[in-house]
Amino acid sequence: MASDNLVIERDGAVQWIRLNRPQVRNMIDLDTRAGLVDAFVAADDDATVRAIVVTGSGRDFCTGGDVGRPAGGDHEPPPPRPVDYRRLLRPFQDLFRTYWELDTPVVSAVNGTTAGVGWMLALLADLVVAAEGARWTHAFLRRGMIPHAGDPFFLPRVLPLHRLTEVAMLSDTLTSETLADWGVVNRLVPPEEVEATASELAQRLASGPTRSLALAKRLYRRSLTSDMATMFGEEADASALLTTTDDRQEGVRAFLEGRAPEFTGN
Repeated sequence: MASDNLVIERDGAVQWIRLNRPQVRNMIDLDTRAGLVDAFVAADDDATVRAIVVTGSGRDFCTGGDVGRPAGGDHEPPPPRPVDYRRLLRPFQDLFRTYWELDTPVVSAVNGTTAGVGWMLALLADLVVAAEGARWTHAFLRRGMIPHAGDPFFLPRVLPLHRLTEVAMLSDTLTSETLADWGVVNRLVPPEEVEATASELAQRLASGPTRSLALAKRLYRRSLTSDMATMFGEEADASALLTTTDDRQEGVRAFLEGRAPEFTGN
């Protein structure tokens, strides 16, 4: 399902996916959620896409989920019933499962304010570029909710536990500088340099050994929920599989010839 709430652009082998709802601070409604899933799957299935950048339009990156208001009304909708929560959460859980399981390397370009599920859109990327001074608010418990949409599974795999409980339970607004100090932001740059920095990193990934990157990413993420014996076996299988790729052969030739490799993604 296509979404008018996204801008999808191609820059060589890099696919840019931009949230485009600046009027509501790039909140993700159900249509945008469906568009993101489609965009992620399409990029992952396209062999000519070798890296993805995710960012936001305007001054915000993503300020959370948007389940909507009554048509034509400005008042708050009534609290959902328990069954409504189950219905509303599953599509967002599916979104972040899809995002987490992408083989294609992803760079998040955090151009501005990040809140709620925006934390996962930012931090589940493989590399995170964040604007200096950008504000991050976890927000769930501040609103009497619990973290949801996959947050309790994913964020403990990204943030140290005591940092995460501080973020969640105190709900203080942080800055990108704090997240960089915690080791979860790869590049902290002035706001005007976010996209250029993300592009440079994505182009580097796109020029790398695509299948090796995908398998390394998969192994690291699977190791978070697997035992040692399983991972040793999967590591061996992946290593054997890579011997059949052109890029593996090119890597060996380049080493023997004392030059930089030229990977094609095959």
